[in-house]
Amino acid sequence: MANSTTRVAGDIAYTLTRRRVKNINLRVRADGSVAASASRWVPAAAVDAFVVSRAGWVRDAQRRAAARRAAEDAAPLPDKAQALAQMTALCRQYFPLFAADCPGGVLPRITVKDMRTRWGSCSLKTGTLAFSLRLLGTPAAAQEYVVVHEFCHFAHPDHSPAFWAAVARVLPDYQQRRSLLR
Repeated sequence: MANSTTRVAGDIAYTLTRRRVKNINLRVRADGSVAASASRWVPAAAVDAFVVSRAGWVRDAQRRAAARRAAEDAAPLPDKAQALAQMTALCRQYFPLFAADCPGGVLPRITVKDMRTRWGSCSLKTGTLAFSLRLLGTPAAAQEYVVVHEFCHFAHPDHSPAFWAAVARVLPDYQQRRSLLR
């Protein structure tokens, strides 16, 4: 069972979570907070030293996260009805390639939401594809990639090699399209 404590190393406040991991893991969350995870056998002082040794990386990552948040706050979200219409049209375009894999062989229910951590999601249980409103601010090639990616989850509910092969069959350039989202 994981437990968390708040610590300060140098001038960096972070949350230390004890987990069954081999290495000390360090990340900066989208909100700029810092999280570390380590085995319960690793002394807290060793984790503190690791965080201090990565202080430059942490500050750079926090600056990037703040810039990303500022850009998101400055860009207005598209109209939900317009976004739904656009994503539905795009899904209809690709649906014939995936009809055999979709529940009942029918077009899945399409929704759009203000998702901050994902571009899309596929619910096998409800047969729903959900897309982020923010996806409409990306190039059309990136939007197509997300649609194909989510459709492929009906046949492969994971990110196995078979899943990526299915994506590549429809979009051989999916890696370039995917990079447009970063």
